[in-house]
Amino acid sequence: MKVLLGTFLVVLSIGFLSALQFVSVTTEASPKGIQENYLGNEEDLEAEEMKFKKNEKQLLNIIHSHILSMGLIFFILALLIMTTPTKGFLRKFLLVEPLLSVLITFGGIYFLWKGVLWMKYVVMISGGLMTIAFILSVIVIFYWLVRKSS
Repeated sequence: MKVLLGTFLVVLSIGFLSALQFVSVTTEASPKGIQENYLGNEEDLEAEEMKFKKNEKQLLNIIHSHILSMGLIFFILALLIMTTPTKGFLRKFLLVEPLLSVLITFGGIYFLWKGVLWMKYVVMISGGLMTIAFILSVIVIFYWLVRKSS
């Protein structure tokens, strides 16, 4: 079981980190890049790469697929965190924060697309918190997985 869980965490981490690389490439990890990724940059005549505003079908596909898949990922990680002796604020943070960040991040993307431009900052902050929670969850689970086998 420990080998299965360890392998699962490695595969999940590779997938998550490759998704972060994709976000970095498509948005340049900046508020301006986030906005351009969803709203386009057709007005910028000096843009290196032309981007067009996502249509409603594209946006809803991105939002629903990410909320469902990331919700399941963070639910599984939360179940694994619950098997560790981790207590206090860290435990509560790792159980709840990533699920809230999924809703805030992709809800923020929707509102950004609707024209609430300051949401690009909310998306960036909540995405960062989600990433921190993911990394901490994997570290905590690995720590207890290895420690228990000693």
